[in-house]
Amino acid sequence: MRSSTSGVGREHGALEPVTDASLSGLRDRAMESASLPAVLLAVDHDRAVIVWANTALARLTGLDADAIVGEPLTVLDPPGAVPVDRAALEERLALEGSVTWRSPGTRADGTSLWLEYTMSVVPSADGVANGDACPGSQDADHVTHRSCFVADVTRQVRECEEQRRSFAVEHDARTTLDTISLVSDLLTDLDYPQVLREIATILERGVVGWAGFFLDDGGLRFAEGINAHSVTTRGAHRIARETGVEMDALGDARAPGASTSLEHAATTFIDPLRDLLDGLITGPISFQLRTDYPVGTVARWLARSVRDKMDVAHDAGETEPFVVVSAVSGRRRVLGILVTSQQDQSSAGLDGATTTLLDLVSRRVGMAIDNVRLYAREHQLAETLQRAMLPEQVEIPGLDVWTFYAPTSEHAQVGGDWYDVLQINDGVAGLVIGDVVGHDIEAAAAMGQLRSVVRSYAFELTSPGTVLERVDQLLVGMRIPRSASLVYATLRQADESSWEIQYSRAGHLPPLLVRDGQVHQLSGAGGALIGFGSRSRATATETLVPGDALIFYTDGLIERRDRSLRDGLAALVEASERVTAMDAAGIGEELLARLADAPEDDVAVVVVRVPDPGADTSASTLSPRSRRWLLPSEPASIGRARHAVLRTCQVWEIRDVANAELVVSELVANAVLHGWGHIALRLFDTGDGLRIEVEDSNPSPPVTTDGHANRMGGYGMQIVERLADWGWRPSGTGKLVWAKVRESGARSARSRT
Repeated sequence: MRSSTSGVGREHGALEPVTDASLSGLRDRAMESASLPAVLLAVDHDRAVIVWANTALARLTGLDADAIVGEPLTVLDPPGAVPVDRAALEERLALEGSVTWRSPGTRADGTSLWLEYTMSVVPSADGVANGDACPGSQDADHVTHRSCFVADVTRQVRECEEQRRSFAVEHDARTTLDTISLVSDLLTDLDYPQVLREIATILERGVVGWAGFFLDDGGLRFAEGINAHSVTTRGAHRIARETGVEMDALGDARAPGASTSLEHAATTFIDPLRDLLDGLITGPISFQLRTDYPVGTVARWLARSVRDKMDVAHDAGETEPFVVVSAVSGRRRVLGILVTSQQDQSSAGLDGATTTLLDLVSRRVGMAIDNVRLYAREHQLAETLQRAMLPEQVEIPGLDVWTFYAPTSEHAQVGGDWYDVLQINDGVAGLVIGDVVGHDIEAAAAMGQLRSVVRSYAFELTSPGTVLERVDQLLVGMRIPRSASLVYATLRQADESSWEIQYSRAGHLPPLLVRDGQVHQLSGAGGALIGFGSRSRATATETLVPGDALIFYTDGLIERRDRSLRDGLAALVEASERVTAMDAAGIGEELLARLADAPEDDVAVVVVRVPDPGADTSASTLSPRSRRWLLPSEPASIGRARHAVLRTCQVWEIRDVANAELVVSELVANAVLHGWGHIALRLFDTGDGLRIEVEDSNPSPPVTTDGHANRMGGYGMQIVERLADWGWRPSGTGKLVWAKVRESGARSARSRT
């Protein structure tokens, strides 16, 4: 059998046997003419130099192959390039016998490119590899040369870099969208007291190193939440500059007259933060947390505050860290700033994507703050106007008066129903209850006009019929768009125990007179709706004796869709006959408990009772052990609350009511001073003490303080703590403060229900 080589040679008739010498020359020519650049390096201890390079390398780099002989492989590196870690390459080469790496290169004309090197160990002539047969593990004494192939990978590197940049842009965009989405979700609950702190935490999760909000609420302060009712004084930082007083976070003077060089500082130092807050520059700005800013400047206060928040220590000789300050802008002015830093605090700025994200976040937060404060201002304005139209009641000496009012609308404190209890003069009281059709804002506006007219004539004229006649005449020209009904009555004290009531009705349901368990409808002196009276109005008269009770009401108390108004009136009469309470508030509570479970219209109720000292102290009642009052937010309500507690404790036979009077005074006083809207007072007999509840529309909780230096006040909740167990809870748009009074005396032996 013949070899394949000789067979091929005979078959083609052109090939000659290849000798070792001719094969060596053939290899040299093949390597020289190969298209892949290659070099051969000679190793001399720790130094490897080029001993041969082929033509392809010369074409790739533009360097003369003979000129680079004797040079190290770094001759292909660009000037100033960071050298490759040769020690690591040598270690890998010794272990694996071959190593590949990439590094930037340069052509002879200065053009940059990326080169990929593949270096291999050339075995020694005897083929001995460190005493064993493991390739690539040859002893340094036997390794004399290395081969290295060079490839141009500029296109691949640039494509990878472009792809990396594309991925980075996509990642930044996704991060921005995710962050904005989370921020938007948080801003849907602006009542959350830590909303700004949560947003800052989101930014700190991979976006920035530290973040914090500072709001300008009459002075710059660190903020974790949004105060919707803050009073903002523009330019508090400017006041500091002009007066020479250093301001703290709330704009309060910290050190009056502390800086005598402030005027000089103001003229030589331009505070970029003050300009940012004043809207003179838009930002963001790079701000260094230096400690040498002039006293009294915003820059000095912010640098100190941020250093404390970031826990940055000042070390001599070290560069002060930088932060980026972005304006938190509302519609018309800057509301505060957002301060951020990146992980490397020595850097003076953030990248473009992060800057864009912070701008979006600060703008969104600014608009949210502006919206919530605008809404709060409008809501407070609406509440102020509504509070001016809320029903009023004065204390009438010699009478027990209880009132109740509840509008149907969830968004308004007033509707079309109203009442007034007026002290016309000594011994004469006026009482009005009325109902304007509808329970919306237009009905409330019509009610306000009508109420003013009735009040005006009530103080001028004495006869109810005459008052309604004058109201009819005036309303003809006022063009009030809603029809209305009302009852106007005057109560005159006839003697020490009896009263006389005169009344006139304008299309309104008859008041009820409850006497000895019997109910009489005061249906006399009826007439057309107010403003439609074409004839003179009549006046009816009744005499009230001790124990009598009058019930005035609007149709919202008795009218339901599933029954007629006549049936509703019959239900009210029946409920009034079953009343067992010996006080006006107790009568009202019983009626509400039986009739006002699901009102479909505004409800107004006034109960007037002539006290009967003899019967009241000996009667045993089964009335509900709860009472409620709706009080206007005014100082006079404090006295009314004390009187209500006193009368209720007498009815419930709770002795020693001094503690209860003090507690209710403090709770109602706090609601008047610090709350807004109407005040709801509720009393409960729990069986082992009196529970007092006071509700207002301010959601901020009460705070126990040590008082205020150099002025009276601030000890209210301390008094409450000494006399009662107390707490609070959110209630609707406001809060409810409760206190259970500790009894200091025993009750009477009379049974309680």
